[in-house]
Amino acid sequence: MENWIMDIMNQFGYLGVFLLICIENLFPPIPSEIILTFGGFSTHSTNLTVLGVIFYATLGSVIGAVILYWLGRILHIERLEKIVDRWGHLLRLQKEDLYRADRWFQKYGYWTVFFCRMIPLLRSLISIPAGISKMNFWIFIFFTTVGTIIWNSILVGLGAKLGENWETIVYYMDIYSNIVYAILAMIIIGVIIYFFRRGKNKQV
Repeated sequence: MENWIMDIMNQFGYLGVFLLICIENLFPPIPSEIILTFGGFSTHSTNLTVLGVIFYATLGSVIGAVILYWLGRILHIERLEKIVDRWGHLLRLQKEDLYRADRWFQKYGYWTVFFCRMIPLLRSLISIPAGISKMNFWIFIFFTTVGTIIWNSILVGLGAKLGENWETIVYYMDIYSNIVYAILAMIIIGVIIYFFRRGKNKQV
């Protein structure tokens, strides 16, 4: 995948950065770490600039986030209710759980969007619950853009500074990502256990 990403960026320049980051937001397994750090490194050997890479990467990221946001708006909580009515018993999930999560997101959602834009995997997926909770669109755009600019600036800047050693950043970002994935897996398992035990206690 690394070679494919680098070929596209070498061939299409800023357009390649824009398209790859937009796709990365829609399909999280594509690593933004490679795109951004290689983009920073490319400023040494092409006509790309650090600010240009950051700008087009941010533009692609925000557009990808907007697509997922509106996907969340389409799903909306009323539609999720029907899904929970039909399948919620499998995970001991109830409609009140949806509304509890929705209330929490409405209370802390803005800052959640901001910080999650700097966390692998979540940086893309966080746009969906923002849409489901009908977060104000322009506030969503603001926090998404600010968080994205910080993330992009750090990785592009490091790629430019390290030059030919840009892959060192990818190595450490892989470690960071794996830690995040492990934590997310434990949280998901914990949530499943919680709902299972709660449902079991109600049956007693």
